Amino acid sequence: MSEAAATPAAEVLYECNDGGFATITINRPERRNALSWGVVGELRRRIAEARADPAVRVVILTGAGEKAFCAGADLGGMAAGAGYLDLHEGRGELAELFHELWALGKPTVARVRGYALGGGFGLALACDLVVASDDAQFGTPEINVGVWPYIITVPMVRSMAPKKALELMMTGRRVNAEEGERIGFVTKTVPASQLDAEVVALATQLASKSPAIMKLGRDSFYRVWDEAAAEALPLLHAMLTLTTGTEDSKEGITAFLEKRDPNWTGR
Repeated sequence: MSEAAATPAAEVLYECNDGGFATITINRPERRNALSWGVVGELRRRIAEARADPAVRVVILTGAGEKAFCAGADLGGMAAGAGYLDLHEGRGELAELFHELWALGKPTVARVRGYALGGGFGLALACDLVVASDDAQFGTPEINVGVWPYIITVPMVRSMAPKKALELMMTGRRVNAEEGERIGFVTKTVPASQLDAEVVALATQLASKSPAIMKLGRDSFYRVWDEAAAEALPLLHAMLTLTTGTEDSKEGITAFLEKRDPNWTGR
């Protein structure tokens, strides 16, 4: 199966392949893939589409071209013609996108080349894993223009030590991929020439796992993230019993004992 589609302005591309993963691309290279209202809305629509498609087991999120994953909000375009309350409501769309990525039920991989700044930084960090080229640059420059990166605070403190996140927000300095990996928010740094191959290899590995167990495990991970141990452990205990009762769990254990590859059914 192969599909490619886009908004009328071709600002978001969506492609599925036979390997079990969908690639969503912000396609505004002339604007360094900055976020507009239309782009955020289309990203939400495509995430919902990937969630509903059983053939999609992994989602890759990226930006077109070599200069940027996403350079953040299109400050001029987003403010043009919008009233005060409309702007307030619109800004909440990015928060909803973060929630929808965490609730997707399928692994997400950010493929980062070039700049990932402001909201684009948050978008990368809202993915489960981040694979970055060695020329990638991350940062929160909002403080330099009299703004604060409020909404991306949550994905930031979920991806690195809170005081490190605060330092980046207070200084606005750029972080390269090597430092990003060292402080915890980059999964792997590779030369730019190897970025696509590394992302495909990782997505293929994730897609080879049981989609049922992946969903149950990933959902529970995000469910207990902010909970105290006293609340989290009973839920995780119940999830272990539920998981071991699935067909895929029984098949995985049987395949291990029989020294063969499992045949996942997603049930």
